[in-house]
Amino acid sequence: MLCWGNAVDGQLGIGEEKNPVFEPRSCQAFSGRGLKEVACGGQHSLFLLHDGSVYTCGSNSCGQLGHSKTGTSPELVGALDTQKIAVVSCGRAHSMAVNEQGQVFAWGAGEGGQLGLGTAEEAVRIPRLIKKLCEHRISQVMCGNQHCIALSRDGQLFTWGQNSSGQLGLGKGEPSTLSPQPLKSLSGIPLAQITAGGDHSFALSLSGAVFGWGKNSAGQLGLNDEQDRAVPCHIKFLRSQKVVYISCGDEHTAALTKDGGLFTFGDGSQGQLGHDSTNNEPLPRRVQELMGSEVSQIACGRHHTLAFVPSSGVVYAFGCNSHGQLGTGMRGDTRSPFPVKSSLLTGNSHRTGDCLLPSLSCRGGLNCKGEIAIPGIDLNSVRMLFETLSKPAFSGLLEQATKSFESLLIPQLPCSPPDVEAMRIYLILSECPALQDSKNYISLTIPLAMAILRLDTNPSKVLGMVLAFTLYKFVVAIYLESAFIAYFGLDTFLATAVFVPHSQVNLKAQHVEYNHFYIPDITSLVDIQEDYLKWFLSKAEISSVTLCAYPFILNAQAKTTMLQTDAELQMQMAVSGANLHNVFMLLTLEPLLARNPFLVLHVRRDHLVSDALRELTIYSDVDLKKPLKVIFDGEEAVDAGGVTKEFFLLLLKELMDPVYGMFTHYTESNLLWFSDKCFVEHNWFNLIGIICGLAIYNSTVVDLHFPLVLYKKLLNVAPTLDDLKELSPTEGRSLQQLLDYDGDDVEETFCLNFAITRENYGLTEVKELIPGGENITDCITLIV
Repeated sequence: MLCWGNAVDGQLGIGEEKNPVFEPRSCQAFSGRGLKEVACGGQHSLFLLHDGSVYTCGSNSCGQLGHSKTGTSPELVGALDTQKIAVVSCGRAHSMAVNEQGQVFAWGAGEGGQLGLGTAEEAVRIPRLIKKLCEHRISQVMCGNQHCIALSRDGQLFTWGQNSSGQLGLGKGEPSTLSPQPLKSLSGIPLAQITAGGDHSFALSLSGAVFGWGKNSAGQLGLNDEQDRAVPCHIKFLRSQKVVYISCGDEHTAALTKDGGLFTFGDGSQGQLGHDSTNNEPLPRRVQELMGSEVSQIACGRHHTLAFVPSSGVVYAFGCNSHGQLGTGMRGDTRSPFPVKSSLLTGNSHRTGDCLLPSLSCRGGLNCKGEIAIPGIDLNSVRMLFETLSKPAFSGLLEQATKSFESLLIPQLPCSPPDVEAMRIYLILSECPALQDSKNYISLTIPLAMAILRLDTNPSKVLGMVLAFTLYKFVVAIYLESAFIAYFGLDTFLATAVFVPHSQVNLKAQHVEYNHFYIPDITSLVDIQEDYLKWFLSKAEISSVTLCAYPFILNAQAKTTMLQTDAELQMQMAVSGANLHNVFMLLTLEPLLARNPFLVLHVRRDHLVSDALRELTIYSDVDLKKPLKVIFDGEEAVDAGGVTKEFFLLLLKELMDPVYGMFTHYTESNLLWFSDKCFVEHNWFNLIGIICGLAIYNSTVVDLHFPLVLYKKLLNVAPTLDDLKELSPTEGRSLQQLLDYDGDDVEETFCLNFAITRENYGLTEVKELIPGGENITDCITLIV
C-alpha cells in the first residue's frame, strides 16, 4: 500500500509523521495480510482486510475511529470483531461499514443525522447498527460531508442526513432526516453504483445512465447550470458516453467511460478538472491530455483527482496540492494531469490487491467495478425462467411471485418512470404466464394493463406498442367474456381502455402488423350482427359504445360478417323506402310513378359490356343499394341468385380481355394491373369499380387477381418497392439491387440511363423519369 498527502492527524497510518508527504510512501502496516479496500474521510481513514476486519487511524475528534486508541497507526475496531465486513465508507467525520449480511453499522459525528440512527448525537464512539435498514440487505453505502446514501441488493435506494442542498433527493422543501428514507424517484431503475460528494450525490444505472442531485453551486451535477436539485436528474450529456464509474469530490465530479475516457465537471478553481484552467465546467468535459490513454480507474479527493492508466502503469494527478495530496513530489497545484512520482507505480508493480491512499478526503477509492452491461433485456431468458417456474416442481415459487406482483409491484408502478430502464419491468411482467390464467384476470392482468394505460405520453412511446398490444389483447378478451362484461361493463372499458391512439399512430408509422390488433375469438364472444346494429343506431344519437366503433380489433371473419350485415340493412332500407314511396303514389292516384324495390338490369349476352354500362349509368346511388336482379334478353329464367353470379362472371371476364387494353397481365406473378394506355374511356374503370362493389354488396364472390397494392391505393397509402416485387418479382429484385449499389458507375454496371421502357401493343416506348437522373432513390420511387 502506498500513501501520500496530509499526515497531521496520522490519517496515512505511517506513525508519528506530521508533515505533508509529497511523494508516495510505502505503508507496511498490513504487509502480507491481504488489504481489500481503503476509505478516506476528512481527517481519518478506514482499512478493510480480506478477512472482514476493519482498522482505522487519524483524527478521532467525533469518535470516527470506532475505538479509543491513538490514531497515528491503524488499529482494529473491536466492536466489529464479530462481524465480517464487506464494505466501508467515510464521510467528513463519520464512518460506515456493511457486513456480509447487508447490515449497516455507523459511528462518528452525527449532529446532522448522517449516522441514520434516529438521533442527532455529536459523537458516537462505538459502531451501532442502523436498525431501520435491517429489513434490507445493503450492498453499497457512500458518505458525503453530512449525508449518506445506500443501495440494497434488491435495488432500493436510501438516503439520510443533512438535506440543506437537496442532497438526499427526497424533493423540494424536504427537511434533513435522522433515519434512512427510501428514494422512490429512482424506483425501478437497476443501479450499478452510487457515490456521494460533499453535498451532492450520484447514481449510475446498469446501462450507463447517470443521475445526480444535491448541491450544484459550481455545476458539479453536469446540468449546464448552477441550480441545486432536490430530486435526481438525468445527466443526458453522458447518456451516449457509456459511463461505467462515477467519483465525486467536494464540489466536482469525474466520470469514467467504457472506452477509458475521463470526463470532469464542476468546481475547477484549483485545477481539479484537469483542463489546464481554473474555470468551472457546468457540463461534462473530456480531459484532453488523457485522450490517447485508456484510463481504467479514477478517484476524487476533496479538491483533486487521480486517474490510473494501466498500459503505462502511471497514476495521473491534478488539482489542489496544498498538503502533497497529488504525490507528484512538487509543491503547488496542477491544472492538468501530471504523473504521480514513484518507481513503485511503474510497470507491473501495481497489482490488483494494492490500494492507493492519496488524500485526506478521497471518497470511494480507485476500484472501478468493471464494465457495465449495455441497455436491453434478454426476453428469451425471461421466458425460459417463467417456463421453469411453470413446472409443477416450482409452482409454489410462481404463486409467490404472482402474489408479489399483485400486492407490491403493480400497485407501485409510476405514471412517469424516471428513465427508459425503469420500463424493463413491463417487458418482464408481460411474459408472466399468470397473466393468461383466468383466475388472475381481475387481480393481475387488468391492473397491469391499466398501469400501462396510465403512463404519460413519453414513457408510453418508449415502452413501444408491441407490449401494449399484447396486454391489450388479453384485457379485451377478458372483458368480452360475458361474466366480466356484466361485472365491469363493456361501455366503461371501451370508453377508457381501447387503444385508439395507438391504432392511429400505427397507421402512420407501421410499427405493428394489422393482425396484431385482432382479437381471434371475437366472433365467438360477441354477436357481431347485434353489435353492428347498435353501432348503426348510435349514429342516430342513440348513446351506445360498441366494438364496431373500433374496427381495428376485428379480424377478417368479423369484418365479413359486419359487411354482410351492413349490406342486408342497406338493402332492407332501400326496399322499404321504395315500398313506402309506392304506397304514397297509390294514395295520390299516381301509380305510374311507382319505384321498383329491386335493381333490375336488362342485358344481352352478345353485348354484355355495353348494355351493363348503359344500365348502370341510368341508376342513382340510392338505386344501387337495392337487391340486384339480372335479366338476360330473351331468357325466361328467374334470378334467384344464380343468374346474378353468371352475370358477374361473364362481365368481368370480358372486361379483362386484352382487346380493351384496360389491364396488363403479369405472367410471373399471375396478377393484373392497370395499363398505361387503353382504348376505352375512363368511365369504364368507374364501371369496373361499381361492378366490384355490387358483387361484394350482393354477396357474390368474383375472381380478380389484383395485388395488395390496390387496397393501399384505395386507402391512400403510398406504394413501396415491396409492392412492385409482388407484382413483378424480377423487376422488383433488380431495382433493389440498384438501390443497394454504392458505386458511381451505375449506368455502366446496370446498363441503365434512368428511363423506363414500356411495350404497348407491339410498340416500344421510352420514358425519361428525371432529367439527368442523378438521384437513384428518386428514380426508383417514380418507377414504383
